[in-house]
Amino acid sequence: MMTEELEKELLECFRTAKRDEKIGKKHKGLLITLPNNEEAKIYIQKAKDSLDLCGIYKEKRYDYKIPEEWFYALYYCALAILLKFGVESRSQKYTALFLEYVTIKHLINYDMEFIKRIKVYREKGKESEVDKREEARYGPFIKIDKVFERYEEMTFLCKKAISQTEEMVFSNEPLNVPKGLLE
Repeated sequence: MMTEELEKELLECFRTAKRDEKIGKKHKGLLITLPNNEEAKIYIQKAKDSLDLCGIYKEKRYDYKIPEEWFYALYYCALAILLKFGVESRSQKYTALFLEYVTIKHLINYDMEFIKRIKVYREKGKESEVDKREEARYGPFIKIDKVFERYEEMTFLCKKAISQTEEMVFSNEPLNVPKGLLE
């Protein structure tokens, strides 16, 4: 998606969320709030806990649970970064789009691979961890060899995402929502 298109979609998301909150409805997108490093740190811990659960599930051969934890490790990192910016999210789609935008704009140093893994793709043939999580979670199988084939790669990827997230969240440098997304 082009940067201008991305900015336009995110701006509309912020406007809709603000309007919904103003009329007493829960928003389903992104809302500007105050940065919250303490809650961001809690999300980082949740990401680490998700990785710990992967080890337990691997040991017990609950393969179908592991892709869900990989996804959530990455998603909790994303939510932590948004909180550092002062953005509340109630949307997987817009969480990924916001991260993509601030990464493209070089406001953060975050591996685009992590963002691609939490995106929801509508096009056939494009898959993310969302699809793999749903396939494992809702499919009929408990033991899934593909999960064990990806185990080391995904564990490394999640650890790398956590490390990059910690660098941002534990930094004293503030992260500011780009002016183009503010009204």
